[in-house]
Amino acid sequence: MTSYVFHKKSDLTRIDLNSINPVKPDLKNVSGTKANAVAQWMMQWIDSSIESGSIKIGSLLPSKQEFAYFLGVSIGTIQNALRYLEDMNYVESKQRIGTIIKDKNSFEKTVRKLTSKREFAIHEVQQFITKNKIKIGEILPSSRTLATLINCSFNTTRLALEYLCTKGYLENNSKPSYDGNWMVLSTDFAKESDNGKSKETLVIKVEKDIKKYIVENLKVGDNIPPHDELASKLKVSIKTVHDALKSLIKDGILIARRGRYGTVVVKIPQSTKNSQKIEQSIFAPAQDTAFYYYEKTQNEIKKMIAQNYEIGSKLPSIMELSKTMDLSPNTIRRAFHNLAKEGYLIFSRGRYGGTFVVDIPNTSEEPFKWLSVNPQYAKIYQN
Repeated sequence: MTSYVFHKKSDLTRIDLNSINPVKPDLKNVSGTKANAVAQWMMQWIDSSIESGSIKIGSLLPSKQEFAYFLGVSIGTIQNALRYLEDMNYVESKQRIGTIIKDKNSFEKTVRKLTSKREFAIHEVQQFITKNKIKIGEILPSSRTLATLINCSFNTTRLALEYLCTKGYLENNSKPSYDGNWMVLSTDFAKESDNGKSKETLVIKVEKDIKKYIVENLKVGDNIPPHDELASKLKVSIKTVHDALKSLIKDGILIARRGRYGTVVVKIPQSTKNSQKIEQSIFAPAQDTAFYYYEKTQNEIKKMIAQNYEIGSKLPSIMELSKTMDLSPNTIRRAFHNLAKEGYLIFSRGRYGGTFVVDIPNTSEEPFKWLSVNPQYAKIYQN
């Protein structure tokens, strides 16, 4: 398995562009695109700066906005230039962290990333060339036509074509190379076979890793490690882990329970055995228990209205009820909105606005949803 690094932005040193004061590139008379000219300048600057010791491998590049302002180009041009640098193994980028200088002689990927749209487009262009048996020396359709054929945006398709040019598969002699004259130089895509081959999002990849972790380390009834611990193990964000676990819950591999009960394994991936425990069969899923919590609050407010208010009366504010009922303002707000949908309340804005009663609720309704069951009583409840 590839060894990934989970970077923390606070631990990285960001390069101050002004402190280095590199000579700006001449972008007035460039032979290709501005993005390629900027990328060439960046590579020369990184090489000379690392050699002189003014910057180090593992440092964060200045932001795109800083580069754009310094060079007098658009942020989009800087974005395309950084993609080129990543293709040439100079940098690695990670969302919400930035662009990190790497050892260009090391081809190991240390940052775990989402498969990009451009990588999908690269794969689709390769497939188009292969399926249509386009030979070396032949010209591809224009970028716009190709974008329609492979169902990608024009800009993403153009970036994919430029990438294939940098790798020696295509050549474009037009200046600038925005749209046409993409000539095939090679159709040996074996070394690029991983680009877009498996159109998996990072969440799907993490989902597979969690399944593997369950098979190797856990059994039915065991708790999954906390989100932050899994995020650290898999070198991804907590949000990515959360989304992957949601998918596994939907597939019946895990069950999420509120409070200290946590997220529990109820089925080993790829196992055909029905290994669900008795207590799990009557244990409400987390989304149901959350619903119960809000429903319970709504019933308390219904009772309060029925006992103390008349039609047309104004209810206390959300903050006042929050303090009285010892609940969060968000819980009260959601209960208010649900009661408004049921036709009991109405909201009014302005100086004399507020929440008003428009109907007296029936308080005989009671929620009947299990929140939690002690396993030792599960057999009694089932019988």
